[in-house]
Amino acid sequence: MIDRDIKRSLGQMIKGVQVVGATSADGETQRLYCSHWVCQVSFEAPIVVASVSPKHDTHALIADTGRFSVSILAGDQVDAGQYFSYPGHRFQYLADELVEDWDGLPVVPASISYLRCEVVDRKQLEDHELFFAKVTATREGRLREPPLLYSSRLGWRVTGDKAREPGRSIRDELLERLGLADDGSVDD
Repeated sequence: MIDRDIKRSLGQMIKGVQVVGATSADGETQRLYCSHWVCQVSFEAPIVVASVSPKHDTHALIADTGRFSVSILAGDQVDAGQYFSYPGHRFQYLADELVEDWDGLPVVPASISYLRCEVVDRKQLEDHELFFAKVTATREGRLREPPLLYSSRLGWRVTGDKAREPGRSIRDELLERLGLADDGSVDD
């Protein structure tokens, strides 16, 4: 069991919500689960990492096929986030309206965007496995919508408000105070 203080501190982190999906090699079985543990780890080679519990039925499909999809959820998709937060068998996979096929992989309709990922490396941890995957295709959805967020402390949230004033750059103000130009050279 995780230490209470560690759990409370980690609960302060707020993360984007995605649904990870996979299809069996024979194409007969599709599974999806809600995650806020998917993130980009490389830019030049577009690599993401997905942390997946071996207890999820999606894990075996990803491990077997080496591919998965990511649906980035919009703020108004908390229903999909909550549905896929529970093992699908609990609901007997009854919400077909929350799944569509994208080039052989399951995704959530009307998401912000979609990623098709091919596993390039794996790392086993205590209770999860990290799947490092190259993004091999994308599909745009509702890109202008604010993303759905989650933290164990604050629950489900929607992004929206800007964190800084438009047109104001703290970086430029600090460089000006130092008497430096944008390129790091000293102003005369």
